[in-house]
Amino acid sequence: MKGLIMDYPLTTTTILEYGNSVYHNKKIITYLPDGTREEYRFGDMYKRCKKLANALTKKLGINNGDMVGTFAWNHAPHVELYYGISGIGAICHPINIRLTSHQTEYIINNSEDRVIFVDATLVPLLEKIAPLLETVECYVLLNAPKDFKTSLLNTIHYEDLLADQNEDYEWPTLNENDACGMCYTSGTTGLPKGVLYSHRSTYLHASNIISPNAGNYSNLDTLLLIVPQFHVMAWGFPYLCLLSGSNMVLPSSNLQPEAIIKMLQEEKITKANGVPTIWLGVYHAMKENPPKEKLALQEYIVGGSALPKSLIEGFEKDFGIKGVQAWGMTETSPLGTVSRLQPMHANLSENEKLNIRAKQGTAFPGVEIRIMTDEGTLAPADGKTMGELQIKGAWVINSYFKTNNQENFTDDGWFKTGDVSTIDTDGYMEIKDRTKDLIKSGGEWISSVALESALMAHPKIREAAVIAIADEKWVEKPLASIVLVNTEDTISDEELIEFLSRDFVKYQIPKDYVYITEVPKTSVGKFDKKEIRRLFAEGKLM
Repeated sequence: MKGLIMDYPLTTTTILEYGNSVYHNKKIITYLPDGTREEYRFGDMYKRCKKLANALTKKLGINNGDMVGTFAWNHAPHVELYYGISGIGAICHPINIRLTSHQTEYIINNSEDRVIFVDATLVPLLEKIAPLLETVECYVLLNAPKDFKTSLLNTIHYEDLLADQNEDYEWPTLNENDACGMCYTSGTTGLPKGVLYSHRSTYLHASNIISPNAGNYSNLDTLLLIVPQFHVMAWGFPYLCLLSGSNMVLPSSNLQPEAIIKMLQEEKITKANGVPTIWLGVYHAMKENPPKEKLALQEYIVGGSALPKSLIEGFEKDFGIKGVQAWGMTETSPLGTVSRLQPMHANLSENEKLNIRAKQGTAFPGVEIRIMTDEGTLAPADGKTMGELQIKGAWVINSYFKTNNQENFTDDGWFKTGDVSTIDTDGYMEIKDRTKDLIKSGGEWISSVALESALMAHPKIREAAVIAIADEKWVEKPLASIVLVNTEDTISDEELIEFLSRDFVKYQIPKDYVYITEVPKTSVGKFDKKEIRRLFAEGKLM
């Protein structure tokens, strides 16, 4: 027997209508690439989204199910594209601007984008590959001056596209299980793979993150969206801001620590997101030049890679700002877990609390996680037994775009993440490493993530990345690449070995260290260990 409840589709249009109805006076603030600040309201965006919907259907001939690409920074027109494209039943496809030309060409051809909306500052990246793009019919220029010159064919300026369009548009009735957006994985182990999000998964993901036990966002907040809109739909923040009534601040390409600090001060940001490398830079910049007034920033949520305990501790001790560790993947929309303390932790020591907060945390309502051992058995929830993290839930994919390959899925329907993890009795998950990044020395496993976190707690170290290198006796051993806070600093290998010996046994501690100016990063700001291994193999690290 079915319940007697209305059929009310959970779609991105539902989010847009709610934001306009309840929070039409809330702000969307953009810092354009040239530093110019622009501001308007949710209600203004709503009208422009309807003009965009008319333009997409009447001027560009976009139909239900068509792919529309965006190649852009975080800014207000990009948010309009999120809603306008999916609102007509098409699919918004944010393209990672930091991939190689070959990967970008592959992604656009694989997705079959018909139109690409591109920032003026990024046009040169598309000009290189435009002749190779098989399905693109035209390009819409964002934030481009009137006299902008480009070799791209069939171009139109975004504002010209909207100029003569009506603000009245009746959104079509959409199936909540239809696709609304797509992002590709970063392709660190082969060609990127498409992950197709549904309206329903997007709505449920955003509405869950708002809750107090998760992101804890409300109409009292002003959020800084540092995570790029091409990276898993900016972690769902353009959607959750409309649901929560949070003001939205978008930095475009202004991602240098000094620029971020300026926005935090001027806009009185209360909460923000971003990968650890961003916040490491912000922290060190604030240490070198402390703000004259206390920031309004209460906390920042981090994903993409582990948030070092030293950074959590330093930010809170020095500036009263809380770091919140979360975890997710492109395949999980992305957020799957978050680490927040519970009342049962109140009497723990500060160090014990810090150890819990540095874990990836507990699953959101709507998803389930488990750890499976190499033997194929369910790992006990003892916080020690390691195995592969697997996940299933309302916003987790069941296959990749245009492929029937199910090697990333178990027979009983769980997604295999490739993360080696533990889970404790209270459900707190901790990632020990990626499967490919674990180091097996003399038959014993060593976590590169744990070593990196410990090394970055040293006051002279800004960044540290650890990889496995070959060893005649132990088969593998760890190599640590170190970036110092100040280039004039010096530190000996012996000093680091002694520093690590407080937390690691002898076989786990690297004996080999190299000092570099910057750890290579992936397109989304993670440490690029594939590149570090390449540099080592070519003799460019030692």
